[in-house]
Amino acid sequence: MGAGGILLLALTIQSLRAQAAAQLDRDAILHHLNAVITWYRDATTKIKPVGLPSDAIYQDNARNLSSEAVRLAFQSARAEANIISMADKANTTAGASAPAPSAGAQPTDQQNRAQSAAKIAAQIDDTQSKLDALNKQIPTAPRSKQKDLIAERDRLQGLLTLDKALQETIQKMTSFVGGTTEGAEGLQGSINELAHSVPEVVADESTKKPAAAPPANSKTTTTSTSSGLIGQSLALFDEMQTMHQIDQMADETSKMRATADALRKPLRDILVATIQKGRDLANQAQAPAAGSSQSTAQEFQAITAKFKELAGATLPLSQEIVVLDQSRSNFEEWRKSILLESQYELRTLLTRVIGIALALGAVFILSEIWKRLTFRYVHEPRRRRQFLLMRRFVMGFLVGLVLIMGFVSEFSSLATFAGFVTAGIAVGLQAILLSIAAYFFVIGRYGIRVGDRISVAGVTGDVIDIGLVRLYLMELAGTGIELYPTGRVVMFSNSVLFQAATPLFKQIPGTEYAWHEVAVSLTPGSNYKLVQEKISVVVESVFEKYRSVIESQLGGIERRLEVQLKAPVPESKLQFTDAGLEFVVRYPVDIRRASEIDDNVTRAVLDALDTNESLKAAVSSPPKIRAAIKG
Repeated sequence: MGAGGILLLALTIQSLRAQAAAQLDRDAILHHLNAVITWYRDATTKIKPVGLPSDAIYQDNARNLSSEAVRLAFQSARAEANIISMADKANTTAGASAPAPSAGAQPTDQQNRAQSAAKIAAQIDDTQSKLDALNKQIPTAPRSKQKDLIAERDRLQGLLTLDKALQETIQKMTSFVGGTTEGAEGLQGSINELAHSVPEVVADESTKKPAAAPPANSKTTTTSTSSGLIGQSLALFDEMQTMHQIDQMADETSKMRATADALRKPLRDILVATIQKGRDLANQAQAPAAGSSQSTAQEFQAITAKFKELAGATLPLSQEIVVLDQSRSNFEEWRKSILLESQYELRTLLTRVIGIALALGAVFILSEIWKRLTFRYVHEPRRRRQFLLMRRFVMGFLVGLVLIMGFVSEFSSLATFAGFVTAGIAVGLQAILLSIAAYFFVIGRYGIRVGDRISVAGVTGDVIDIGLVRLYLMELAGTGIELYPTGRVVMFSNSVLFQAATPLFKQIPGTEYAWHEVAVSLTPGSNYKLVQEKISVVVESVFEKYRSVIESQLGGIERRLEVQLKAPVPESKLQFTDAGLEFVVRYPVDIRRASEIDDNVTRAVLDALDTNESLKAAVSSPPKIRAAIKG
């Protein structure tokens, strides 16, 4: 091929490049790179794994596919930038041959530095060649010319040193400018700047940074190990949030694909037109009127060169679109796996909620049955209130247990926490807990009831109220066997039941009687049989009036204690005392009517003494009524 053919080929290639560059949009190329970088960062950091074993696989796939898409995008962008750059250089060369270049065609600083560097390099090569020639001439030159040759060599050596220093300065300046604003001019420079933002993907192997590690907050355990209503609810919420993030990434991937497709469209159109032009040229070459074979071959070479350049930009975009489709499919598969797990988690959550509801329903049904049985079979108001109070405690405990078992997921931590709390409560509320424990003994089968008369810590009184931690007595006191209310209420802690130094006395359950006795002192030599007969008859006559009440209480004791007891009846005996012989009649009295019964016995004994002189003569002093049991 001659010089004219080469020139024609160059002009043809430049023409084709100019046509291709005219249809490429620099802003669209940069917008595509910005979009793919943003999409890459979102794809690798935006989605929060929920802890499924498959999350690591899908996350790794997303990271690899996004990295591949970024590399292909930069590969295509650089190929397009090369097409545009070569077209611009061709235009600049054509503009330089014009007689009056415009102001806009002035060379840039970078071009000036390049031209200066090339000029200095040429000068250095020329000076070095001359210096080498002189070094060869000096040893063989005549002595008369050696002096001039040495002077010329020194001059060239100084010029070479100066040129090298200038070259070094220009190189440093070029290196500095290239390091600080590398590629700052033109499309290629902008692409290089964007490449610096993702060095782990598009940097050279020597400067490539390791890929970002998975997020530190990614879970290492699967959601299936979560237990408890709260844990399952949080796991389900995380899964729904992750699915929403995956949906967003799938939408971003679709938009990214549309951007890449829009950028590929003009390249593909040019590529199709180039292929069609080659076919048309082939058809023309076969026609009889075809031009010279040399011209046709040059056009084929130009079309082939153009096709390779366009293919170098179009093929990475097509591969990027394929990678984006794969990435979207990966996101969809990831979402499907999480959706299946969330459905299972939702079923488990609903099952647990239904289980908690059924357990609470069973507890409330048990509570209602307890309540109805209490009202049906417990007729004593006080006992009924105690059963209902106990029902509250039991039902509250069961409801709390159901809720704890349903909501809490870490039972080991709960047990440890409950242990410390229980120990603290036991130490700080020791007296209160002891009183609460004593309450259940107080209200037991043989416990204390409201209205019982008890003696505790030297205080005798009637029980007027029994609380969870305290009991209250209406204090009774008197100078003899009669006890009357003092107008004071005495309060004792229920824990007094466990104090050995403070005994508690109460009537046998179901009994409301005590023992009194009437004592008569006899004169020496008196008829003691007459006294025994008459006084016993008098006490018996009074006892007959309330015998039925005492016997009914005895029947209640036998039913409660399931033992056979001796019926309480008046008993008489003779005994020696310091004052002499004494006759005593012991009889049971209803403690609620003790004063009335003692008054009746006193009147009956006095009437007997007044009507019988022999009996009166046998008694040395007035009779006495006293308590038969001390304390």
